[in-house]
Amino acid sequence: MNPINSILVIVDPTAELHPAVEKAAALAQKFGARLELYVCDTKASREVRLAAHAGKRADQPFLMSLKAFLEDLAMPIRELGVDVTTEVECADPLHAALIDRARRTTADLVVKDTHHHSLGKRTFLTNTDWELIRACPVPLLLTKSKPWSSPPRVCAAVDPGHANDKPAALDNRIVDYAALVAKRLGGEVHLLHVYLPAAIVAAAAAGSPPMAMTVSAEDLAREAEEKRAALRELIAEYRVAPGNVHLEVGGPAAVVPRAVGKLHVDIVVMGAISRSGLQRAFVGSTAEDVLERLPCDALIVRPPNFAADLPF
Repeated sequence: MNPINSILVIVDPTAELHPAVEKAAALAQKFGARLELYVCDTKASREVRLAAHAGKRADQPFLMSLKAFLEDLAMPIRELGVDVTTEVECADPLHAALIDRARRTTADLVVKDTHHHSLGKRTFLTNTDWELIRACPVPLLLTKSKPWSSPPRVCAAVDPGHANDKPAALDNRIVDYAALVAKRLGGEVHLLHVYLPAAIVAAAAAGSPPMAMTVSAEDLAREAEEKRAALRELIAEYRVAPGNVHLEVGGPAAVVPRAVGKLHVDIVVMGAISRSGLQRAFVGSTAEDVLERLPCDALIVRPPNFAADLPF
């Protein structure tokens, strides 16, 4: 795993708040990393800014210089001793420009805001978010407006049985990043595995309801112990308190968001995979459902060879 020496922050010039900038600045301080604040100005962005300005008083100036806007954001961060650069480019479509920027820089981490919509405070990721999740060549931190706790809680969402088609190396990478971020932020690490018991899955596949006659308590207890053993093996080299290792039964799309909310997690570390033989990378449907429902920030990491497998 590479250390985090450089962080690329994608700044939305149409937003009023910039939690990605604040959180990236905190990470840059703890890691001693360089920070780049980056705006990609698109036609849609310019139209939104013009529409917003039209609703203001006539004596309020229109934001013309995005470079000056970024420099204003950078100033207080530089005063903290962080090396900050700013960059503005004009391009369309937005997702292609952001992925290209991530490839052209030496960033070890990309940070971007996501936003809650009103329906039950659920987050609906934009098409740009999904394109970044699928093709960003380095770890991607998607942030929300809620500030991190002090100390923060970082949770590694793992799948040691690889039921969701994740390579074994990815679980280790997920725990590596969770442990690294938690250590630098002075926080604590949690480990979460959510699974559907194999006996219940088999009964459902056979068209039989998972009644007590077909799924015994002994089978469920045996599988649970196997899962716990796999988790213990996964974290053997890490200092994770036994009480911070969580095993939950159910569908990941519903249970993972509920579990991390109950644990008051600040950052969930998850994995994304690429499919060989295809012309792009995909995130599994389970991961997509989880990301849409998470009540906290998400750090998405890749297998070690992810960037090399991406098409140019």
